[in-house]
Amino acid sequence: MLGDGAEQTGQGGEEDTEAPQSEDHTSVPKEEADTADPVPSRSTERDRYVLTINAKDRIETDEDRAELVWHEIRTSHINGRMLTGTLDGVEQTESGMTIVVVDYKGYRIAIPIREMMLHKGSIPYGAEYYSLMDRLNRIASSMMGAEIDFIVRGIDKASRSVVASRRAAMLRKRQTFYMDVSEATGAPLVYEGRVVQARVVGVAEKALRVEVFGVECVILARDLSVDWLGDARDRYSVGDRVLVRVQTIDRSDINNISITADIRSISADTSQDRLQKCQVQSKYVGRVTDFRHGVAYIRLNNGVNAIAHTCLDRRMPGKKDDVSFAVTKLDEERGVAVGIITRIIKQNL
Repeated sequence: MLGDGAEQTGQGGEEDTEAPQSEDHTSVPKEEADTADPVPSRSTERDRYVLTINAKDRIETDEDRAELVWHEIRTSHINGRMLTGTLDGVEQTESGMTIVVVDYKGYRIAIPIREMMLHKGSIPYGAEYYSLMDRLNRIASSMMGAEIDFIVRGIDKASRSVVASRRAAMLRKRQTFYMDVSEATGAPLVYEGRVVQARVVGVAEKALRVEVFGVECVILARDLSVDWLGDARDRYSVGDRVLVRVQTIDRSDINNISITADIRSISADTSQDRLQKCQVQSKYVGRVTDFRHGVAYIRLNNGVNAIAHTCLDRRMPGKKDDVSFAVTKLDEERGVAVGIITRIIKQNL
């Protein structure tokens, strides 16, 4: 027994001189040990979270939010998810191409002007091309501040640059709201006579341009309100959301769907109803909304629309002037009060 043990011990000594072994039979070179990933200490793991007042609350840092938004952008690129941002600028690249800059939760999204779907039909060449690009540039500039739907078409992970298409998003919305038939009603979601929410994407003095689920249309001043509006910009701004009633739809071609809409018909109040607030031979204060061909169009403070062919003041009335108006006749058929301007209270100089 002892001899066998001695032999075993001796053999063990020979083995030890050849290859010393650790208890777990593994050996890590010093160089590899130095370059191995460090095991996170308790303090490192602990510092990853912000100590909050309420127990188990989590505070999102700017880095966390940025990563979350970038994940949304990547998802749009992978599966075509539609995102919504704000039109923040219009730029010219070094090559002369116009791009629209959209802000999406702090990220810059570049949309080529051709992908904005501001032009119907094919893109011309030569002098006509430059004329068209100039017009599209002006339209895009007038849309600053508007809500824009887009689908990401390309990303650069290193610089986190993003290129997207508004056209793709609008075509998808057209398919969903104008072409596909709802199982519940047996008709498309947008149909003639329906009241829908629309985005204001452009405002001029006498017109409003709105986007109705992927289709843009222009609403003239006379269809905006029962009230006479001297300037639509006094009431509406780019970026607003308004209720409109869809009047007509041409859905024969998804690429060229056209609609007409108005805002005036949504109001239950009519100009004939308001006319009861005026009496003949009475005087009221109002504001001139327009002056054309010697006729002053006035919006009285009581809500009645009025027309004046004569002004007793030595000064000529102008738009946005505050005036005193005397009623000589109530035109119930047109829903307006007819009379004369007795005095200009305050001129809009």
